[in-house]
Amino acid sequence: MTVFGNPRQAALAVLAAGAALALAACSPTPSGTTDTSAPASASVPATAGSSITASPSPSASPNTSATVGAVVEGFPQQLLPLMPGSTVVSSSFDKASAPATAALVASITAPTASIIDFYTKALEGQGFKAVPGEAVGAVASKDFVRGDSETVNLSVVEAAGVATFTIGANVAAESAK
Repeated sequence: MTVFGNPRQAALAVLAAGAALALAACSPTPSGTTDTSAPASASVPATAGSSITASPSPSASPNTSATVGAVVEGFPQQLLPLMPGSTVVSSSFDKASAPATAALVASITAPTASIIDFYTKALEGQGFKAVPGEAVGAVASKDFVRGDSETVNLSVVEAAGVATFTIGANVAAESAK
């Protein structure tokens, strides 16, 4: 196992792993199932010669695909576009679950307000409505709803001039395009 070169890399790895675990926890599946369509592990080069490695979760739906360092194949980029200038930390997508779930973790050197503004405009343009509230504790967090059952959450953490954001959606399968 490679040791992370600095605390920022370790924090990003923990955030990516947390997002993947959260997505897997939201998908009810039979115990012991794994994604056979994805490679056994994916690795992304990081600075200082270290790498981050992820393996499929045994609790993930067989239709869930996830990757580190890129937008996973089939990801609904019209629903959740990548903010220009962002670097993908991890992404995941399960269009077979009900609701379909998608999650993206990325970082950018931009203020939190500009990230929230970008995604608010993108989501409101698709009929989502912002829910009152701007934070959960000290973390910037914004929720959006559409209809009776479609939700999106955006959260942003800023450190040392870099903002890392997580955006996740639970939507009808036909919305996940």
